[in-house]
Parts: sequence; structure tokens; C-alpha cells
Amino acid sequence: MTVWNAMLWLHLVAMAVFVGGQVMLAAVVVPVLRGVPDRSHLRSAVRRFGAGTVIALAVLIATGAAMATHDHLWGDTALDVKLGLVALVSALIIAHTRWPAGEGSGAPARHALEGAIFLVSLAIVWLGVVVAGN
Repeated sequence: MTVWNAMLWLHLVAMAVFVGGQVMLAAVVVPVLRGVPDRSHLRSAVRRFGAGTVIALAVLIATGAAMATHDHLWGDTALDVKLGLVALVSALIIAHTRWPAGEGSGAPARHALEGAIFLVSLAIVWLGVVVAGN
């Protein structure tokens, strides 16, 4: 195994943590805990995921930049679009973390924001496949 294989592996694991965690929260954790009046369990799960997300994003940025440099991909159109979407999802995540929690705090808009984060994340994964295929 070369260093670059290990770098790609770390990048893919971090991507799986980031996107897989979103799927788990959206498909399992939130629906199961939706009817529970005490939301502390949900908040704890989301906080734990948030910490993992920060670590995963740091790994994604470090490994992605290293691989793009090694493979001379800076300036590649697909990579440029992917980086633009990374900036967009980062802004959406920041907006999400600053959104007031609790009932009556714009839940439909908050859910739309969460959906946008997930869809943009999937688009980033798709562009990663495109960049890797070049």
C-alpha cells in the first residue's frame, strides 16, 4: 500500500463518517426520537455527531488538498465545482449550528436547511467520484 492509497482510504472513511452520519440521523435517530417529549437524547446524539463531523471535515480537507496537489488537479473543473459545494455546505452547516433550537423556531425552514446540507453532501460525493475517474 502506498502513502497515496492510505490518503485515499482516509479520505473515503472521513466521507463515510460525514455522509453516513447524516443518513443515520435523518433515517433512524430523528424519526425514532421524534415523538419523545424529552429531546435531550436527540441533542446528545446530534452533538456527538457534530464533533465527529468537525474531525471528518478536517481529514477531508487535509487529504483532499494533498491528493489534489499530488495528482495536479488544481484547476480541474469538477474539482472547482466540488470545492464550491464544499464552501456552500460549510456555510449551510454554520447556519444550521446557529439556528435557535426548540419548538416554534422555524422547524420547516430548519428541516429544509438540513435537507439542503444532505443533498449538497451527496453532490460532493458524486463529484468526488468524477474527479477520481479523471
